[in-house]
Amino acid sequence: MGNIVYSIIWLIILIFLSFFVAAFCAGFYILFHCLSVCIPPLQGLADLLLQGVQFPHYCAEKMMSGGPIP
Repeated sequence: MGNIVYSIIWLIILIFLSFFVAAFCAGFYILFHCLSVCIPPLQGLADLLLQGVQFPHYCAEKMMSGGPIP
């Protein structure tokens, strides 16, 4: 079990920040992921947006493990 203080901080980040980041990135990810087939340089941007979509999952994992904030 990790530090409970870190778990609480990750919970706050999960609730108040990560869902907004994921919602913002999701629409752009769908657009740029489709366009990256035609325009290969957009693949890097699509990968970055995918990390934004997966940010709530990352926060939830850190919250459960009580891991420190990098």
